Amino acid sequence: MVEGQGRGVKAAGVEKPPSGAGDGAGEAPALLSHAWVADSVADLAADSAASSAGALSADLAADFSADLAADLASLWPQVQAWAAQLGFSQIGVADIDLQAAEPGLLAWLAAGFHGEMGYMAAHGLRRARPAALVPGTVRVITARMDYLPAAGPEVGAEVADASWQAVAFKRLADPQQAVVSLYAQGRDYHKVLRQRLQQLAERLQLAVGRPSRPGPAGHPGYRVFTDSAPVLEVELASRSGIGWRGKHTLVLTRDAGSMFFLGEIYTDLPLPVTLPVSAHCGECGACLSACPTGAIVAPYRLDARRCISYLTIEHAGPIPLDLRPLMGNRIYGCDDCQLVCPWNKFAQRSPLADFDARPALGTATLLQLWA
Repeated sequence: MVEGQGRGVKAAGVEKPPSGAGDGAGEAPALLSHAWVADSVADLAADSAASSAGALSADLAADFSADLAADLASLWPQVQAWAAQLGFSQIGVADIDLQAAEPGLLAWLAAGFHGEMGYMAAHGLRRARPAALVPGTVRVITARMDYLPAAGPEVGAEVADASWQAVAFKRLADPQQAVVSLYAQGRDYHKVLRQRLQQLAERLQLAVGRPSRPGPAGHPGYRVFTDSAPVLEVELASRSGIGWRGKHTLVLTRDAGSMFFLGEIYTDLPLPVTLPVSAHCGECGACLSACPTGAIVAPYRLDARRCISYLTIEHAGPIPLDLRPLMGNRIYGCDDCQLVCPWNKFAQRSPLADFDARPALGTATLLQLWA
């Protein structure tokens, strides 16, 4: 392993008020009034004080929670629509109980497969405990964004009819070419995903009657991540139905392969959890055989110390002598395990120009980069 898309609420006799101004053009309609929620909580507290056994308060709190869950469930299709407008191909929701993933994480670290990525070990099990990273978190919204360029160096007369895999293999076979992993040929994905995740989170906040950006004293109730914090993103994506963990350790989905980025929104809203999907790798082991350096040491287990992506991006020191001849002309990252994956014939082109390949990276030769 390696980890580096109703009815009104009623409580305490208080009806949900009309959303009013929150329904304006271009705004997310308010599902719950912030003031109403505060009043309801106060009413529950008063009920608790009035009831010696607290039974009335418990019943009302249960009703409140049930109604909130129902309203959030009715809101979810709208959240999916917002995500699509922002360029996300799919979103899901995962619970935060990742205890079952902890033994595998600890074993991977104990084997030293993280190499010199000290931050992987430094955070330890915090990576598998979302509420420890962001207190108050009860759900994680997971998001998939396809990155296969809509336009790139393969769009030319010579290879106009070739698949993106064929074009990539052709460049790998030419020792004069400088091969940069496809995901890195466009704009920095951290910036693209983070901005769009933030927009999605803000729209959700407004829909539940919260300010999208609370002041310094306020707690926003969410936090967005994209490969930028101790997050088990593959585990969360798998649990929420984005796809399944492939034998190369990446998330796979039947309609898009593995050519996509992942992002997360940690939230304190009890959104309905989306169901995982079954795995469809079967007996295929193409990714294990294709890895130039043998970094996929077993199905679902990657030794980062041998991975070309690690060696050309994360590794600060000299590349081990025995691995250098195996790297070929790959200078930044490696796509080989994805190039041979049968599911990637279904990889989706990104609708975002941000991920279009820049000529300086998509068609450069080694001499050009060294000049």
